[in-house]
Amino acid sequence: MGLGRESQRKGGVFCDYDVNLLKYYADGRANRHSPQPVVRNMLSPYHHAMTRANAETPHPRAAALIVAAGRGVRAGGEIPKQYRLLAGVPVIARTIRAFAAHPAIGQIIVVRHADDSALYDAACPLVDCPLKVVIGGDTRDASVRAGLAAISDADIVLIHDAARPLVSRAVIDGVLAALVGHDGAAPALPVTDALWRGQGTVTGTADRTDLWRAQTPQGFHLHAIRAAHFTHAVHIGAAADDVAVARAHGLRVAITPGDEANLKITAPGDFARAEDLLERHMDIRTGNGFDVHRFGPGDHVMLCGIAVPYARGLQGHSDADVGLHAVTDAIYGALAAGDIGTHFPPSDPQWKGAASHIFLTHAVDMAADQGFTITHADLTLICEQPKIGPHAGPMRARLADLLRIDPGRVSVKATTTERLGFTGREEGIAALATITLVKS
Repeated sequence: MGLGRESQRKGGVFCDYDVNLLKYYADGRANRHSPQPVVRNMLSPYHHAMTRANAETPHPRAAALIVAAGRGVRAGGEIPKQYRLLAGVPVIARTIRAFAAHPAIGQIIVVRHADDSALYDAACPLVDCPLKVVIGGDTRDASVRAGLAAISDADIVLIHDAARPLVSRAVIDGVLAALVGHDGAAPALPVTDALWRGQGTVTGTADRTDLWRAQTPQGFHLHAIRAAHFTHAVHIGAAADDVAVARAHGLRVAITPGDEANLKITAPGDFARAEDLLERHMDIRTGNGFDVHRFGPGDHVMLCGIAVPYARGLQGHSDADVGLHAVTDAIYGALAAGDIGTHFPPSDPQWKGAASHIFLTHAVDMAADQGFTITHADLTLICEQPKIGPHAGPMRARLADLLRIDPGRVSVKATTTERLGFTGREEGIAALATITLVKS
């Protein structure tokens, strides 16, 4: 696709592929992410008023400010909702990853409660994006001001609730695009249900025309929203959200398309709703890996990164760790990314005698870069000798460490071929691995 605009209708929704805008918001990490169209809902007021960025316009430096200092008591549970698990991953970790994966975000500021240090450290994911943590205040307004004050190198800021872990790239794209021609922008959904007034019985109705359900992230030019927040705190006080602060100080805020999946976890039942949404959009991959190495001279074999004493060794271009090779190929297979030989050719002398954890780490990093989490690994070693049982525990622990998952999600076991075939003749060892990857 060249520079310019390509438009088409899909299912009644007008999709505007504004390549200048996509180029404008792409940074050095963009080659790792496929460009996504900016989808403009026909109900959005900015649809016709949007101005396009010039291709020569300098890239705006964007920061994400994630507000996570609340207590979330309405959601129940023993810990604040942002640290509870959602389909096995802390809510706040999903939120942080959503922004870290976006090519326009250059830094992330997380505002947490002073008492949540241990909870945050346990939940915080490893991300390829500068991340700073600040302590919040007694109110949401105070927490946002603390976060705004901590931003050091950005032109625009996206302020987002940590309790909205399912925010999509399309929603973020919409806010970023609208900021080109507006002081602020925020996603919302039109109110479609009838509105009543009353307590126990209906006493009246309300007109739903021009009513919207607000979502986050709410985006602004940093200097403008920073000034508005600090002036608001001095002269007015609390506000419902950042859009209210912005409008009180004369900033023009565009409405951009929201997403029903971008729900805010508030009540106990919202966790079940969020998990249902994750399951509908989950990308689950299964990969298989198989490898064989013959015996040769040596006094040990390397299996799953553990040196197992034996009268012979395994022969190969690297350290011939048949277990790690099978697991590595299973990950590459799930990613449809070839095999070890694709990424580490045996014809390349630099890999002669290399430790096999290098290959596995590359595969794990590749899965993470594509947004996948390794959820389970099952490895079977096929041999008569050496005996695997006494070493299975350390192998499992080492494999879990390399895969960056809990040992309870890793299986290492062994079997024989009842003296049949090359393994039965004790000529070598074979390994079979199955890996599950999940992206949500």
